[in-house]
Amino acid sequence: MTLIDHLDQLQTLAAAVPDPGSGEAPPGVGDKVLTLLKWIANLAVAACVGGVLVTAGKMALAHRRGDDTNVSALGWVFAACILIGSASAVVSALI
Repeated sequence: MTLIDHLDQLQTLAAAVPDPGSGEAPPGVGDKVLTLLKWIANLAVAACVGGVLVTAGKMALAHRRGDDTNVSALGWVFAACILIGSASAVVSALI
């Protein structure tokens, strides 16, 4: 077999593999999954707000003692907030 024959076989094999495209949720499941994702998103936002509040409280106590070790923790909380806020766009870009 020549290289052309191998390429033709690969092309035929690739054509046989179905392309799911953007997909479609099974009947009756799409709304439940969307509701679950909304709950998870709301809990993640609440965790972000809680993380900022806890980190700010730690920073206030540390500042009173003359320490500034919690500044990096605030950066990590902000990074998590950005990632949670852009999760849908990140996933859409990857799909």
